[in-house]
Amino acid sequence: MNFGPLVDAAWLREHIADADVRVIDFRWYLQGRSGRDEYAKGHIPGAVFVDLEDVTGKEGGGRHPLPAAGQFEREMRKAGVSRTTRVVVYDDAGASVAARLWFLLGYFGHGAQAVLDGGVQAWGGPLETKAPDVTRGDFRAGSPDQRRVLDFQAVRALQGVPLIDARAPERYRGEKEPIDPKAGHIPGALSAPFLENLEADGRFKSPDELRRRYGTLGAQHGAVFYCGSGVNASQHLLAMAVAGLPDARLYAGSWSDWSHRDAPVATGADPG
Repeated sequence: MNFGPLVDAAWLREHIADADVRVIDFRWYLQGRSGRDEYAKGHIPGAVFVDLEDVTGKEGGGRHPLPAAGQFEREMRKAGVSRTTRVVVYDDAGASVAARLWFLLGYFGHGAQAVLDGGVQAWGGPLETKAPDVTRGDFRAGSPDQRRVLDFQAVRALQGVPLIDARAPERYRGEKEPIDPKAGHIPGALSAPFLENLEADGRFKSPDELRRRYGTLGAQHGAVFYCGSGVNASQHLLAMAVAGLPDARLYAGSWSDWSHRDAPVATGADPG
């Protein structure tokens, strides 16, 4: 099915009532706010809420391990997702959270998922506060595509492929670390904050602009991305898909895994 990786608000307004479209509100915040509370205050009509923690695994490195197939399948069925559903995911954070669910759907073989370009801010229509009645779906999680993820040992042995840090520059440089035990970045990693994939209005830059950005990073033939816990870095995987570039992979544990280990840490500016 040819769908995604982005849809715009005009497309969603036209198709939101289609029987095979499921809209998922995937808002989440590192500190201080609740995605579920924001959903209750107002969401796109018909959208269901899925909590990041409900599709976070129990085993693996870092704060947000990837879920097991059974766990993910169960949560998607609860959200009304079936095998033929076109899933549209949104957040209010520049796709830096919604892209995680987009990635997970692909990781488990769904193949019909998109992120709402510009998020809830781009919707342009009324919001509602009532949660919809949801008919349980028949989503089936396939075997996870392990080619798309790396663990600590694989990242430590990585050669010949750019390793790209998606976090804010001050976290990369080690000037600020709000949650993990060490400040800084993985030695050799390049700094490429995910927000720089977006225009000022929160929509993604054009495929040509994204290709140029990834070209300057040496990522036109593939790269490995990480962030704090593997959530925000997924936005880079989405942007690579928008750009039509291959072999974007995720260090699933990210800095929350690396910084808890006896592993080297670098600080300071990107040498590039």
